[in-house]
Amino acid sequence: MSTPRTVLDEAFAALRQDLVHPDGPRISTMRNYRYAIVPYDPADEFKLRERVRELVGDLSSSGWVVLTLSLHKLLLRRIRAMGAPQVQRLIEAERAAAAASPERGINYLRGKLGRELDGATGIAADVSREILAFTDAHPDKAERTLVFIGRCGALFPFFRVSALLKHLDGRTRNLPVVLLYPGERQGDAGLSFMGELDPDRDYRPRIYP
Repeated sequence: MSTPRTVLDEAFAALRQDLVHPDGPRISTMRNYRYAIVPYDPADEFKLRERVRELVGDLSSSGWVVLTLSLHKLLLRRIRAMGAPQVQRLIEAERAAAAASPERGINYLRGKLGRELDGATGIAADVSREILAFTDAHPDKAERTLVFIGRCGALFPFFRVSALLKHLDGRTRNLPVVLLYPGERQGDAGLSFMGELDPDRDYRPRIYP
C-alpha cells in the first residue's frame, strides 16, 4: 500500500514542476519578483530537510546549481561579529531582565537583536551578499540557479520573515528564491510565524502548494 501524500509532498511536487517549466522557472506570476514560500509545521523540520535534499539532488543532476542558506548560521555569524565583550554584556543584561520576568528577558533580546537584524543593512544584507557571491561563482548558470533560505525559526521571536523579504527585494539578481517557512498558513495569503505570532497577510510571493 502506497503512503498517502502529505501537504509537504504536494508543495515540493508543485515547486519542482514550476522550476523545470520549459519556459523557465515559473514560481511567481510577477516577472521581476521571483520569490516563493513553502510553509511547514515546525515539528516537520527534518522531513522538510529531506524534501529539500531530494529536490536539490534532482535539480543538480539536471545541471542546476542550488544555494541553500541557513539563517541560523547567518544569525550566529552576525552575533559573533558584535565582538565577545558586547555579546557577554548582552547575555548578562538578558539574565538580569529574565530574573525579574522571563518575558522581560525575551523582550530585551527582541529589542536588541531586532535592531541588529532589521533594515537594509541587517540580515537581509547578509543573505544578499551570499546570493551575489554564489551567482558570481556560477556566471554561466543564471537560468538554472535556485536559492533556498532555511532555518528561519532561528529568528523567532526577534525578527519577522516578512521583513526579510521586504529588504531582499531587488537584491537577488531576480533569481528564483524559495523561503522555507516554519509556521501556519491561515487563509490564502496569511502566514503565522512558528504558529505563534499574529499572521502577516501581505505576502506577495506564491505560497506552495
